[in-house]
Amino acid sequence: MKLFGYLEKYDYEQLLICQDQTSGLKAIICIHDTTLGPALGGTRMWNYACEEDAIFDVLRLARGMTYKNAAAGLNLGGGKAVIIGDSQTQKSEELFRAFGRYVQSLNGRYITAEDVGTTVQDMDWVHLETDFVTGVSSSYGASGDPSPMTARGVWYGMKAAAKATYGSGSLNGKTIAIQGLGHVGYYLAKHLHDEGAKLIVTDIREDLIKRVVLEMGAMAVGPDEIFGVEADIFAPCAMGAVVNDETIPQFKVQVIAGAANNVLKEEYHGDKLNEQGILYVPDYVINCGGVINVADELEGYNYERAIKKVEKVYDNVAKVLQIAKELKIPTYIAADRMAEERIERIGRIRSNYLG
Repeated sequence: MKLFGYLEKYDYEQLLICQDQTSGLKAIICIHDTTLGPALGGTRMWNYACEEDAIFDVLRLARGMTYKNAAAGLNLGGGKAVIIGDSQTQKSEELFRAFGRYVQSLNGRYITAEDVGTTVQDMDWVHLETDFVTGVSSSYGASGDPSPMTARGVWYGMKAAAKATYGSGSLNGKTIAIQGLGHVGYYLAKHLHDEGAKLIVTDIREDLIKRVVLEMGAMAVGPDEIFGVEADIFAPCAMGAVVNDETIPQFKVQVIAGAANNVLKEEYHGDKLNEQGILYVPDYVINCGGVINVADELEGYNYERAIKKVEKVYDNVAKVLQIAKELKIPTYIAADRMAEERIERIGRIRSNYLG
């Protein structure tokens, strides 16, 4: 990767490499854009195969947060952090406190939160070193785990997609294939089950599959089988890049709408879905419930207010689908236009947020 060339292509602001020998911290913080305000985005802990994979992931994720926050109507820019390591075996108070000191050093240009591989407890440790963190435990008067709100937003966005596709926003009787049953996938499955949907599920962890099968009567399939099942909606709720040259020919669904980030491996995969008549709900538009929830902490957290904001994901998805229909363009392009237009409008009256 020609790093500066990539940063220039997508107009990134800052990339910070962080290490601490005492705790074993190896982290990367990326700030993509602060036109709308300080960059907000979670911290992912993942056992990357190599350092270049970690850098590429944080770059993609940070840019996605710029678009997610803009599309959600938040006055926040986009950023992200990754910690290289095994989230099951390598966590410690020292590691997250060391990371918190790096977040503090940015003086508010970046606000972190939990993400894949990190928890509320981890954010509490970060909070010992910096105030620029959200999603901490309720003992701090905060919102806690954002996963239920992410799932709620996906559920509402899925209903908007169902309305556009089937003429009704009801998911009762619909068959929905869920890939990934972690925190968000589990809560999403529960919403769908309670509404009367039929579930086909998979995960790389057998214990997570068994829980949903036992509690919700879901049908389980292998991780590689989920792409080819017959269903109405495919909900990717694990890692990204699952819509690609190998999976697209397998899909037997009319809608793809889920909680995962960077679902399209490449942008042209969005074109392929459009050509095949599969409605793709852009990930950063539908999965923004969690970030809306933690952003509410910046105003002094109010649960009822946060719920109402998250449920507006329905309207945002409907707007993107309407733009795509009217302009006859793929939905991922419609979402980008909606986000970019907001950034451009606000950018005319604001300079970069400098803390």
